[in-house]
Amino acid sequence: MKIESLLIHGGIDGDENTGAVNVPIYQTSTYKQPEMGVNKGYEYSRTGNPTREALEKLIAELEGGYAGFAFASGMAAITAVIFLFKAGDKILISNNIYGGSFRVLDKVFTNFNIKYAIVNTSKLQEIKEAIDENVVAIYIETPTNPLMDITDIAEVAKLAKEHGLLTIVDNTFMTPYLQRPIELGADIVVHSGTKYLGGHSDTVSGLAVVNSKDLAERLHFIQNATGGVLPPFDSFLMIRGIKTLAVRMDRHNSNAKIIAEYLRSRAEVAKVYYPGFEDHPGHSVQSKQAKGYGGMIAFVLKEGYSYKKFIEGLQFITFGESLGGVESLISHPATMTHASIPYEIRQKVGIVDNLIRLSVGIENAEDLIEDINKAIELAKEE
Repeated sequence: MKIESLLIHGGIDGDENTGAVNVPIYQTSTYKQPEMGVNKGYEYSRTGNPTREALEKLIAELEGGYAGFAFASGMAAITAVIFLFKAGDKILISNNIYGGSFRVLDKVFTNFNIKYAIVNTSKLQEIKEAIDENVVAIYIETPTNPLMDITDIAEVAKLAKEHGLLTIVDNTFMTPYLQRPIELGADIVVHSGTKYLGGHSDTVSGLAVVNSKDLAERLHFIQNATGGVLPPFDSFLMIRGIKTLAVRMDRHNSNAKIIAEYLRSRAEVAKVYYPGFEDHPGHSVQSKQAKGYGGMIAFVLKEGYSYKKFIEGLQFITFGESLGGVESLISHPATMTHASIPYEIRQKVGIVDNLIRLSVGIENAEDLIEDINKAIELAKEE
């Protein structure tokens, strides 16, 4: 089955008991057990719930993995994955990953002596040089948030396997519709389901997919033991959102290309980060490992133009946290998504104060350009 159909019919398709075309919302905390030691497949909804199970099977099938797990947020999913490791272990991370991922490693897991090292994962030699006896995993985003750096997943996974390491990929920006890391050799894929998978800015969720029975058993134990599971209604919303992922991502892709080219044409814009440009350093790798360039853009306004005035000048592009909704969303990484990353690191990698991140929605592209054009005109400092 092709992925466009799998999005709609994958996992558990409908309800066999009633013929309902949608998986019901099993809004229950517990289940009647016929006798001691006997149940109908479910005991307690933290451990397993039919609606959540339908979502978990769906995301596993979409990513081509062994098993999937649904969590209460993207950070809950990432946290559960990091719980696979122990004191003394070290994780190599991409040098401009999402600020929340950095924060949980830097402020929480270091308390338990789980260490990290920051590397430019788009440069394989840097990864090789950073691997020592304590490294157990390589954690990458590709494209990275917010600078759109591209990492060759297949090459990193190959290197990781040579050293007995796990490869973990945050696939939030691409979704399995555009990129399937497990097929490229990754061991674990994580998503903030809040973003493109849900797609409508109406639920918070996290998903993880693993490629083996061993990892599935270990991660299910952590999910059940720590309890950060996705509720039934949110699981239902996620399944509903995923059904339209193909048509939404196609529109995000096409709109982003138009907007990126428009921004690059403006003299007021110093730089545009977008992997769809042929001169982007990671363009050839992105073209090889994904079937699109996504709906995310970052750009820097030139000196003499205020990012604050630009944001204030927007009429319908929404200023706020998050991304991947049907509506266009704009944010300021230095004070929002990446504020937890130390200033020196932000400056070193390019997360400067005049950097703006744009999640291009599925509105009419001409309307988006008109809104951006007016905001740029208002951004000029006196």
